[in-house]
Amino acid sequence: MTREPLVMIPPMLCDARVFAPLTAAMSVDHATCIMPTTGGDRIEDIASRILDWAPARFALLGAGMGGAVALEVIRRAPTRVLRIALMNCTSQPETPQTSAAREPLIVAARAGRFKDVVAQEMPAACFAEGPHRRTAMECVTDMAWAIGPEHYVTQARAMQRRRDQSATLRQIRQPAMVICGAEDTIYPVRRHEFMAEMIPYSRLEVIEGAGHLPMLEQPEATLAVIRDWMRQPLVLR
Repeated sequence: MTREPLVMIPPMLCDARVFAPLTAAMSVDHATCIMPTTGGDRIEDIASRILDWAPARFALLGAGMGGAVALEVIRRAPTRVLRIALMNCTSQPETPQTSAAREPLIVAARAGRFKDVVAQEMPAACFAEGPHRRTAMECVTDMAWAIGPEHYVTQARAMQRRRDQSATLRQIRQPAMVICGAEDTIYPVRRHEFMAEMIPYSRLEVIEGAGHLPMLEQPEATLAVIRDWMRQPLVLR
């Protein structure tokens, strides 16, 4: 396995704790860092800040909203990204319908109904049934309250304004892996199949028994996939 620094970008309403099972294992062999998605109300602003903070060259993993940011990072600085993993996310822009649906949530967050917002952004249905569902939901609740309604609003605005990264997918030549939970209702498997087909030489890994946050729902299976991705040789194509 290579010893590249590993940069991870979490989903909306999540902080470093979402990657805790991965960090604990990967930090034995790698310098690992978690980059926040609270650095601006545009994906481009967040990506710029991450590039300011990140090592000169690094492996990059983005989950959920973090996947959108990761794609902007590699679009801007492809020579700095040694490999990329996209987990439970999409490369497509927000649809007008989805963008409009965020507006009542933004209003609710500003009006003191943040608990309702979290329940709608991360509903129980987006997690697979099983022994880790309750733990994942409790962790999400704790992280969301740490993020807070103000940062949620900037995250929601950034997601509304994100660009179509289909062209970016076609340009990726680094070792790439697309990862998703089999039971994710937010970004279903078919969206990940689309991304994997667009990226030359990429691999798709579907994690059974997991929904939107495989790293919390099936940590051992997710860790195995990440380790496999990190072992892929850096071959120029």
